[in-house]
Amino acid sequence: MHALYLKPKEHHRIQKGHLWVFSNELASLPRDIASGEAVQLFTHDKKFLGTGFYNPHSLIAIRLLTRKDEEPDKKFFLKKFTEALALREKVYGKEQTNAYRLVHGESDGLPGLVVDRFNNALVLQAFSAGMDLHLPMICDVLQEMLNPAVIIVRNESPLRELEGLTLHKDVVRGNRADAVQTIHDSGLTFKVDLFEGQKTGFFLDQRENRKIIRSFSEGARVLDVFTNDGGFALNALYGGAASALLIDASQEALQRADHNAQLNNFSNYNLVAADAFDTLDQMVASKESFDVVVLDPPSFTKSRKNLPGALKAYKRVNKLGLQLLKNGGFLATASCSHHVSEEDFLQSIHQAALSADCQLRMIHKNSQPFDHPVLLAMPETSYLKFACFYVTR
Repeated sequence: MHALYLKPKEHHRIQKGHLWVFSNELASLPRDIASGEAVQLFTHDKKFLGTGFYNPHSLIAIRLLTRKDEEPDKKFFLKKFTEALALREKVYGKEQTNAYRLVHGESDGLPGLVVDRFNNALVLQAFSAGMDLHLPMICDVLQEMLNPAVIIVRNESPLRELEGLTLHKDVVRGNRADAVQTIHDSGLTFKVDLFEGQKTGFFLDQRENRKIIRSFSEGARVLDVFTNDGGFALNALYGGAASALLIDASQEALQRADHNAQLNNFSNYNLVAADAFDTLDQMVASKESFDVVVLDPPSFTKSRKNLPGALKAYKRVNKLGLQLLKNGGFLATASCSHHVSEEDFLQSIHQAALSADCQLRMIHKNSQPFDHPVLLAMPETSYLKFACFYVTR
């Protein structure tokens, strides 16, 4: 492997556990090393720091894989996957769910790689040139280890373009027909299309948060905004909700939500395919009201520079949600934007409450589930914020 060196005084963050080396921290950026190739990293005074994947065309020039002098070969990936699987099997029994995130990038020591397991299928995403280059070997290891019926690559994230990578999705092992899987999660059943659904086919990171909705949904009229496949609404109905209204801009997502509701024998729900903000505005004007409002919007910002606009959007959507709540109702609200801190998120909700002339009492706060662990040395691995409030006027 080629050896690359940091500039003087640029090693402290890496020694504290961070896995990214930025291009301006390296003494040189060799162009004769292939994008995605494994390299060894040293301090400016030649002290070994680790092995990682190199990309001379990215702001993140090196993503560290190991602090040891070892090759990222099949044996290496098998060890990493085995460690990741052991965690998931300890925290999720087979009776609880058959769908979980097997590999959560940096948090599992595999920066730039996501692997989601859905029953007998695997979905992969590669966000770095190194992981992209090694995908065939990675798929071989996963096939031998888990023997899935199908392996799908969903490389559609714009983050890949920052690495100079193309966007695409493919079935790389097995048949396209096996991309449709049935999963169970805490008593509910979902049919998921892993080739056509959003992201890797189904959002796994709200698992524990969706179940919380059951606690205060009995007999309630529930509004689930940005519902996608209907996860929050179905949990509310499971918890005894009198009715649920599901809103999403995607007709395809609502079709999946409709099918999932029928799979679970629910009938007391309605679907609205429309822009969330426009619909909420109309509902406020019509003086509609609900006992429970759930707001789980997509990320309002992918960069720090757009943070002010994102906070305005969070304030606006939460104000609308609060205006639709009855006195003594419950607001469940989330942010999946890494660039929005928990403090900023909660402050935007507080400002929304002041504007809506109501009082909030937070009864629950949470973040990511067990299969989306956070690496303390890397704040970038923490992104999800979720809170529930009791609302009075």
